[in-house]
Amino acid sequence: MSKDKLLRRLSSLGFSMQEYRLFLDTHPQNSEAQELFDNTKKKYDAVLEEYEKQFGPLTLNGLNSDDWLKNPWPWDNDAN
Repeated sequence: MSKDKLLRRLSSLGFSMQEYRLFLDTHPQNSEAQELFDNTKKKYDAVLEEYEKQFGPLTLNGLNSDDWLKNPWPWDNDAN
């Protein structure tokens, strides 16, 4: 899968997890919503792992690395 597709998938899954979390804040006993959240989190983690294998870490996650500085910045790419 391409970098853009993986990032869009991560964004979509992250949004879904946030929505489930907000619902669970007001309905903590809803087991169906908790199951949906858990399944979405598993998918998110799998896509994140795939992304990081192909393109490196998406966030620092406590690592002290400056590898992200070596990638081209958005304005370095010619969008024409």
